[in-house]
Amino acid sequence: MSFPGSELPGSEFLGRKDMSEELADRRLARTPIAIVGTSGLFPMARNHREYWQNVVDGTDCTQEVPESRWRLDDYYDADPDAPDKTYSRRGAFLPDVDFNPLEFGLPPNQLEVTSTMQTLSLGVARDLLLDAGAPESPWYDASRTGVVLGTTGPVPLMHPLAARLSTPVLKEVVRSCGLTAQDASEIAEKYVKAFAPWQENSFPGLLANVVAGRVANRLGLGGMNTTVDAACAASLSAIRLAVAELVDGRADMMLTGGVDTENTIFIYMCFSKVGALSKTDTISPFSDAADGTLLGEGIGMVALRRLDDALRDGNRIYAVIRGIGSSSDGRSKSIYAPRAEGQRVALDRAYADAEVSPATVELFEAHATGTSVGDRTELSALGDLLRDASDEPHFAALGSVKSQIGHTKGAAGTASLMKLAFALHNKVLPSTINVDAPNAAIDFADAPFYVNVKTRPWILDPHRPLRRAGVSAMGFGGTNFHIVLEERASEPTERRVPHRTAQAHLWHAPDPAALLDLLRSGAPASDAGDMPTDHARVGFAASDDETVADLRDIAVQQLASDQDAEEWAHPRGVYFRRRAAENLKVGALFAGQGSQYLDMGLDAALNVPVVAAAFDEANGHFSGAATRLGKVVFPPPVFAPEQRQEQEAALRRTEHAQPAIGALSVGQFRYLNELGLSCSALAGHSFGELTALWAAGSLSDEDYFTLARARGTAMAPTGDGDTGTMAAVQAGEERVTELLADFPDVVICNLNAPDQVVVGGPTADVERLTEVCAEQEINARLLPVSAAFHTHYVGHAVDAFRPAVEAARIGEPTVPVHANTPGATYGADTGANARTLVRQLLEPVDFVAALRSMHESEVTVFVEFGPKQVLTQLVRRTLGDDVYAIPTDGGPLGDSDTALKQAAVRLAVLGVPLSGVNRYAEPAVEPAESGGMTIPLSAPEYVPEARAAAYQEALDSGYQ
Repeated sequence: MSFPGSELPGSEFLGRKDMSEELADRRLARTPIAIVGTSGLFPMARNHREYWQNVVDGTDCTQEVPESRWRLDDYYDADPDAPDKTYSRRGAFLPDVDFNPLEFGLPPNQLEVTSTMQTLSLGVARDLLLDAGAPESPWYDASRTGVVLGTTGPVPLMHPLAARLSTPVLKEVVRSCGLTAQDASEIAEKYVKAFAPWQENSFPGLLANVVAGRVANRLGLGGMNTTVDAACAASLSAIRLAVAELVDGRADMMLTGGVDTENTIFIYMCFSKVGALSKTDTISPFSDAADGTLLGEGIGMVALRRLDDALRDGNRIYAVIRGIGSSSDGRSKSIYAPRAEGQRVALDRAYADAEVSPATVELFEAHATGTSVGDRTELSALGDLLRDASDEPHFAALGSVKSQIGHTKGAAGTASLMKLAFALHNKVLPSTINVDAPNAAIDFADAPFYVNVKTRPWILDPHRPLRRAGVSAMGFGGTNFHIVLEERASEPTERRVPHRTAQAHLWHAPDPAALLDLLRSGAPASDAGDMPTDHARVGFAASDDETVADLRDIAVQQLASDQDAEEWAHPRGVYFRRRAAENLKVGALFAGQGSQYLDMGLDAALNVPVVAAAFDEANGHFSGAATRLGKVVFPPPVFAPEQRQEQEAALRRTEHAQPAIGALSVGQFRYLNELGLSCSALAGHSFGELTALWAAGSLSDEDYFTLARARGTAMAPTGDGDTGTMAAVQAGEERVTELLADFPDVVICNLNAPDQVVVGGPTADVERLTEVCAEQEINARLLPVSAAFHTHYVGHAVDAFRPAVEAARIGEPTVPVHANTPGATYGADTGANARTLVRQLLEPVDFVAALRSMHESEVTVFVEFGPKQVLTQLVRRTLGDDVYAIPTDGGPLGDSDTALKQAAVRLAVLGVPLSGVNRYAEPAVEPAESGGMTIPLSAPEYVPEARAAAYQEALDSGYQ
């Protein structure tokens, strides 16, 4: 039997062919909608920026139920069947915010009869207009701005008002116990002192629709205002209605979203008695341990405009809404049990409306409440949709912000949509928490999706040239919604990062004593810029206020203890110089294969847009490959050690390792170059020489990334035989040569430092050599490589790499490039340059000679670009304390963003003219200035101090 309604337009993601052109023109893809503003109040988040920070950090925002909501002693019982009790003792709750009723024309004495749904929504809506840049802008027309908000269930203010009306029952009970009518009346009088009174403002104060009405009234909006209730899909339903107003041309901007402040014992009882709450007090969507949901509070709103209008007026665009699908489950056995068939219809209609295939979507924010049946049903529908569209496995990340903030019910859809809008805007795949192992009832092994339990950069897939995401929400009564979003592409240098990033903190003054006074005074730091060369200077990089305070204290202590020092460096990354160094010449070094590691540069890619953009470019050169580079460097999270080992092996392959190392190196170099770094000489280790040529201007960006992939592919082992391996031996060239006398097939591949030589050859021989070294107490270790590079084992690479090199143009370097191969140079002869680059594949790398050559050309500062700090250590071992060696990466255990900013700080302290280290950090949100009195409000209905005192006095006065 066919599912009722499946034959309706939009039941297939490509749409019915016989749909009339008139209906096709109504598709949202023809009139896309821009999200131009966001605002919110969520658990542990007083604004949308704090909310996004919690998402990025993977913060668990749940807690034990506070007494401000209800008392555990009164209502908690671990037995789910206990009458009038709940078995849940956790949830997620709004923080207190300062509210000025006079700012919105509300008399303070009306607060106790005005639901916090309404009052808190006023502040969120005000901040939404500010985030959208609406006030005083020429494009904003309040008369053509409307508001549609989703709400669900009872308004919490109903409970105290209804409680007052239960006094007849209370009196009956009291009299049945033998007390008089007067006793009953006096007890009832004490009882009602706890609750807000009925008055003329109580009626509008408890109505859900007045949430939207109050916003329109106080903010002077002339468009439609209404609320909708589609249970836990209410806010996506509201967005659907708001979008229709824009598409129909009835409004020019709509404020929309969801509001839910109901976390009283009433709603806990509702969810408890249907068994939906977690018995372990943990919400873990997609997890094998999932056993139910936790309840949350939230208010989330977005400002919407037609995309054409937003582009015309230069609005910031977080994301674009491209398609919306909705459906009902139809006839089924239960009014609240989810149905995959109904959900699939909403999905199909959404992608028909968007006129895109679901196979183009890489991030799905599921409704996923953490109930085993609900999650399994939802993923069944989603999995079938994606399998019908593509046979590619694991291309889409799954997430649910409910794992962090609980189920915010009427606001849940907007919380999810805001998460996706931020993810698209910031090119981030956000994590889902509380999943140690995925749901065993769902086949994730070959599924089109995976559970994303780690925040990762969203690298642009050349097979999906626009980032897209989808969000679902479902509600009791069998209602389903799905929204398709996509990014609005922008230049990396135009982006600003709203989440926390490492930032530079620098101070300078005429002398150390003045510098110490400056630090002690609490003077704000700079992020480099003009510093007189004779000024004392101190600086560090840090990503949070606590670390800033600690490092500032270290700087004060160090300066106070030694006023005469010319320079010092604290192990925690604080750097000081009495004055700028003289005769500075900076050289750049570029890493080679062997430095790679999974998730290398992850924090830098998340926080420095030009680093992420370099990975985008590198990934673009993997078009047509079954596995693109982005998924190799930043792979989907896995849950078994052997799966992680497989991922490490994939990155170790030359066809992946080399372009990956190149991408990070390029991103780091571009960033410091933007700040003003100018290099006098360049060199690279093996593959890194190609990157050095790019940095010298010998190669275009396009040719560089093409050759980076081509070189790695050419060097990939062929056949099934031994491909050889390599080992690093901590000894000088002469001693290693003596050792190799017994291993004629093992050769020197790299002269890395005076006391480190890398050898390569047959795997068995190299392994035996390391054993001999151990016997002679010489430190030797095998390297994580896929072949013995710079030996005959990669002889095939020469012929494979040559055509790609000849197709590119390797021009004359604008900065000297010191080659690895003894006697080799790069100059004006492009043909000779090409031959040198190809021949380098088989020639041993004499990195010691390259470093000494750079030093002889008066280079005093060596900056390493690429993963880890291998070359930095080689500089120190080769040239000692005569030079400064600065890495730009923190390695597998470090923070690559902090390391990159720290490199900039060290250069600035040395005297290298840099500026704008913190250029990509978006300024903090400044709270709206309301002036006048403020009252702390949160989700619980406001109880004035006078009422609380009167009730307490009634309790304390006893009864005679």
